[in-house]
Amino acid sequence: MDNLELEPITLEGVDNNKRPVLIAGPCSAETEEQVMNTATQLAAKGVKIFRAGIWKPRTKPGSFEGIGTEGLKWMRRVKRETGMYTATEVATPQHVYEALKYGIDVLWIGARTTANPFAVQDIADALRGVDIPVLVKNPVNPDLDLWIGALLRINQAGLKRIGIIHRGFSTFDKKIYRNMPQWQIPIELKRRFPNLPMICDPSHIGGRRDLIFPLSQQAMDLQFDGLIIESHCNPDDAWSDASQQLTPDNLIDNVINRLVIRKAVQSTENLEDLRHQIDELDEQLFEIVAKRMRISKEIGIYKKEHAITVLQSKRYQDIIDDRAKIAAQLGLSSNFAKAFVEAIHEESVRLQMEIMNGN
Repeated sequence: MDNLELEPITLEGVDNNKRPVLIAGPCSAETEEQVMNTATQLAAKGVKIFRAGIWKPRTKPGSFEGIGTEGLKWMRRVKRETGMYTATEVATPQHVYEALKYGIDVLWIGARTTANPFAVQDIADALRGVDIPVLVKNPVNPDLDLWIGALLRINQAGLKRIGIIHRGFSTFDKKIYRNMPQWQIPIELKRRFPNLPMICDPSHIGGRRDLIFPLSQQAMDLQFDGLIIESHCNPDDAWSDASQQLTPDNLIDNVINRLVIRKAVQSTENLEDLRHQIDELDEQLFEIVAKRMRISKEIGIYKKEHAITVLQSKRYQDIIDDRAKIAAQLGLSSNFAKAFVEAIHEESVRLQMEIMNGN
C-alpha cells in the first residue's frame, strides 16, 4: 500500500489550526510596482503567504508566459519589506534552483506538470536534500493514481512537508466551472492520507470572481485546510486570468470574512460530504443533458433539411424500452426511467419544433 511520510507544514507566524490558511497574490508577477502594490495591500489585510506566478505554462504560445527570474527579485523584496512568506510554481529543475536562490519559502507543482511523471521526477531530484514545503496540484485529468504518484516521487526524494492543491479537472464540453471540482477525488485522497494538508484553489476551479466565495465555502465545509486565491491590485488589467482575480479588499472583505467555518463532526457518514457529492453530480447531470440537447438540435436541422418529420414513434418506443433495461441493470425503477426519458424526449421535440418553425 502507498505510504507518505509526512511532517506538518509549519511557518512561523502562520496558525495552521485556524482555517483557512490563506495563500494570496496575483496570477502572474507583471511589474515590480504591481507586485509590491498587491503585496502591501494583502499584508495590511493580514495575509501571511504571498503567491505570484513567475513562469506561466500557457495553453497556447503567444500568451504572457511569465516575467521569469527578474520577478524573483521582486518576490525577495516582498519578503523583506512586508515580512510575508513567498510562494511560486516550479515546472523544471532550473525553476527550482532559481526559486531557492532567491529565498522562495513555498513551492508548488502545477497541474500540467503533475500529469508528467518524468517532469515530477526531475523536480524531485532537484529538491533532494532540501527542506521546503511543496504543494502538488492535481493533474489536469481526474486521475487519482497519477496525483498520488507525484506525491510519492516528491516524498521519496526526502521531502516530508508536503500538501496538495485542488484546482479542479479539465473537461471538453461547456461547463459551469472553468475546471470541474469533482470533490470526491480529493476527499478520497484525504481518506487514504488523513494527515495530508489540503488547499483549495477556487480561482482556477471557478474561473470567475463570483464563484470564488461559494467554492471557498464548499472547501471549508469539506474540511480543507486552506485556500490559494488569486488577488491583484487592478484585476481588470491583469496580464493573465483577469476574470478570476480579486482585489485584496474584495478577497478579504467579501470572501474570507464571510466564510462560515464549521467544526468537523465524526460520524459513520459525513452528511455534508455526501450532499456536496450530490450537488456536483447534479451539475454533471445537467451538463450531460445539455450536451444531449445540442445533439438533438443538430438532428432537428438534419430533419428540416431532408423533410423528415420530427416525431419518430418507433424510435421513441425503442428508446424507452432500451433505457428501461439499462435502468433495471443499474438498480433504478422502470417507472423512473420512463418518466426521465419522456421528459428528455419532450424537451428534444420542443427544440426540434422550434427549428422546424425557423426559431
